[in-house]
Amino acid sequence: MSSGQNKKDFTIGSEVDIIQKHHQRSGELTSGFVKRILTKSAHHPHGIKVQLETGEIGRVKKINSQDLS
Repeated sequence: MSSGQNKKDFTIGSEVDIIQKHHQRSGELTSGFVKRILTKSAHHPHGIKVQLETGEIGRVKKINSQDLS
């Protein structure tokens, strides 16, 4: 299980937990599958920003599944 700070640790379709901007104070996480990776850089200290298949956008805090391909 990785922290989500490195883009190489997950791919589109990976199951992750994100924190949305309006949940940063409460720490509430949202689970889902990555639809798009929005952060351009390979590393971000607060987590790579992604869009889930449900349309929610946030920074990856936890990677729940590893892509085995």
